[in-house]
Amino acid sequence: MASLRAFGCYLPSRVVENAELGAMVGADPAWILQASGIEQRRFAAPEETVASMGARAAAECLANAGIEAKEVGLVLVASGSGERRFPGPASAIGSALGIPGTPAIDLPLASAGSLFGLALAAQLASAYVNVLVVASEIMSRTVSLDAAGRDTAILFGDGAGACLVTEGAGFAHVVDSLLCSDGEFAAALSLPYDGPLHMDGRTIILQASRKIPRAILQLLERNACAPADVAAFLMHQANLNLITRVAQAVQVPPEKFYRNLNRYGNTSSASLLIAAAEWWRGQNGAMPGPVVFATFGAGLHWGALLALPWSAWSDG
Repeated sequence: MASLRAFGCYLPSRVVENAELGAMVGADPAWILQASGIEQRRFAAPEETVASMGARAAAECLANAGIEAKEVGLVLVASGSGERRFPGPASAIGSALGIPGTPAIDLPLASAGSLFGLALAAQLASAYVNVLVVASEIMSRTVSLDAAGRDTAILFGDGAGACLVTEGAGFAHVVDSLLCSDGEFAAALSLPYDGPLHMDGRTIILQASRKIPRAILQLLERNACAPADVAAFLMHQANLNLITRVAQAVQVPPEKFYRNLNRYGNTSSASLLIAAAEWWRGQNGAMPGPVVFATFGAGLHWGALLALPWSAWSDG
C-alpha cells in the first residue's frame, strides 16, 4: 500500500522583496501585497537550473526519508519552466543523484504537476517500491520583469520540492486521488517558446475557484470524510484570494489551509511540495489527521489527493 515517507525542499538564497520587484515593474509595493498576498519571493542564481534546484530538494527528501538514492526505483519530475524543449530535467536530476540508470520521467504540467506526480507515484509504487516525486521551477525567467509584465511578474518566484512515495510504511497512507483535465481554457495560461508567460488572470481564478472546491468535495464524499474532519489542506500557493475562496467554498476555517505564499510567491508546480515540506516539518514528521492536497494549473489540469495518518490506517 502506497504511503508518503518524506518531503524535502530547496529555496534559492536571493530574497526579492516587494520594494525591489516594484521598482523593476513599476508597481507600488503595497499594491503588490494587497493584490496577491505576497511580501517576498526567491530568485534563482544565474548558475542555478531547474535540474540543479530539483536535485537539491530531492537530496533533502531522501535524507529525511533515511534512504540512499540507489534505493529509488523511479523518478517523476514536474516542471513547466525547463531551460530547453528537450530533454527535460528528470534525467539530469537522476544523474545528479548518482542514479543514471534509474527511469526518470518528465511531467511538463505547470502548477498541477506535483499533484499528478504524487497520484501516479501512489499507483506505481507497487512496481517500483520507492518513487521520488520532484517539482522544480524557475518562474522568474518566464516573465517580463518590466512594466509590460507587471501583472504576472509580481506573482511568481523560484523553488523546488520533493516527496518520496513508497510501497509500505510511511507517515501517511495515500487513500485516493482525483485528477481532472479540460483543454477548453488552455489558452488562458501558457508559456510560448517565443515569448513570456501569458495569463488571463480573471479566467484562471474564476475556473480555479470553481474547480478546486468541487474536486476536494467529490474526493472527500467518496471516501466518507467530512471537510471539518480534515486536519490540513495543502494547496498550490497561487494567490491568497484564491486560497481564501476555496476555504469558504468547502466551508472550513481559512486557518486549515497552510500558507507560505507571502514568503515565496507562486512557484508553480513546486509550490505544493514546498508547502507540504514546511508543514510536515512543523508537525515533527507526524500527521494530526486526514490531509488533503489540491492543485490547479495550466492545461487546464487540477485535482485533489487524500492521505490519512499511517497509524490510523494500519490500526483500522
